[in-house]
Amino acid sequence: MRITWVNPSFGHYRVPVYRELDVMSGGRLHVVCSASRTDEEPLAALSAALGDRVIAVRGERVLHVGRRTSFANHGTQVPYQRGLLRAILQTDPECLIGEGFFQWTPAALAASLRRRIPLVIAYERTAHTERHAGNLRQLYRRRVSCAVDAIACNGTLSRDYCVSALGFAPERIVIGAMAADTGRMESGTLAAEPPAVRSLPRPRFLFVGELVVRKGAQELIEGWARAVATRRGLGSLLFVGEGPERSRLESMVRTLGLDFVRFAGRVHYGDMPAHYAACDALVMPTLEDNWSLVVPEAMAAGKPVLCSVHNGCWPELVHDGENGWVFDPLDRDATARVLLTASAACEHLQEMGLASQRIAAAYTPRSAAEAIFAACEIAVRHRRGPAR
Repeated sequence: MRITWVNPSFGHYRVPVYRELDVMSGGRLHVVCSASRTDEEPLAALSAALGDRVIAVRGERVLHVGRRTSFANHGTQVPYQRGLLRAILQTDPECLIGEGFFQWTPAALAASLRRRIPLVIAYERTAHTERHAGNLRQLYRRRVSCAVDAIACNGTLSRDYCVSALGFAPERIVIGAMAADTGRMESGTLAAEPPAVRSLPRPRFLFVGELVVRKGAQELIEGWARAVATRRGLGSLLFVGEGPERSRLESMVRTLGLDFVRFAGRVHYGDMPAHYAACDALVMPTLEDNWSLVVPEAMAAGKPVLCSVHNGCWPELVHDGENGWVFDPLDRDATARVLLTASAACEHLQEMGLASQRIAAAYTPRSAAEAIFAACEIAVRHRRGPAR
């Protein structure tokens, strides 16, 4: 099956999924992306695998409408890429995949309608991440979903949203379409301990993400301060990531007098396995995330996870009390309690990390590609209509 995936940008985590999907399609996968929005390393890696079947177009223009924050739907990006429709049609696809309902999906939709090509939407949002969506955005999604043949969702929360809010037929939804590039994360134990970690007492809690409001770093610090007030030997907290909130967060830490909270700044993707290996548990306090990829990365590295209920991946990946805990970061007392619980369970964190590895093993690039390919097969059958 010739499949064309229209995706303006992708990261390292998508490359293994694309490779697996290419094998399943008989070496006939095309990826149409933006050369300006996709980082050089993943673009080069995918080009090495697919060759000239990676079509990286240039000259995109983006109009920003509404206020811009780190939360979804507070503003709207309207991209325009000259020649995009032509680039899609030149791949002569038997099935199209659009990434979500916005961005470049309107071009994929136009190609689908023009040549009656089955269309799959790779969808990751949940009711929580869509809570700021206005009526027009919701109406647009519902109208477009009528022209969609199948949806490949990350997990159950995304599927539930597509059924309840979009009215999409559940039998044409496949879940399991997301996977992190977990293979390399298991090698971290072979690396030297990063300098930023060496002086930190155990248990070491790790935050990985952009330092923006929606990631919940402030709420984590406030919860940490409450937990430290109860138990002085709580452990340590390391922030890996950069962003506009960093200076304010560092000021908070100084004002609260928190001794063992550190900021490592941006860490190269290739150095992340060593950071996972050097810490004891991941904390993901996000206020809004579709499927936070650092969660399966940490799990593949053998770490338990303290996960926000506002993260779309928790029903599948974080089993409360088995390989981590689920909490609401907007409740500072709940955040403190989960940190105290995890700290008190220090002797069991390694065992919980092994449970994480077992759970993460079911969410591989191959399994994600299988789910996406299954969605493509559903789309083709739906477009053909009932057998006569």
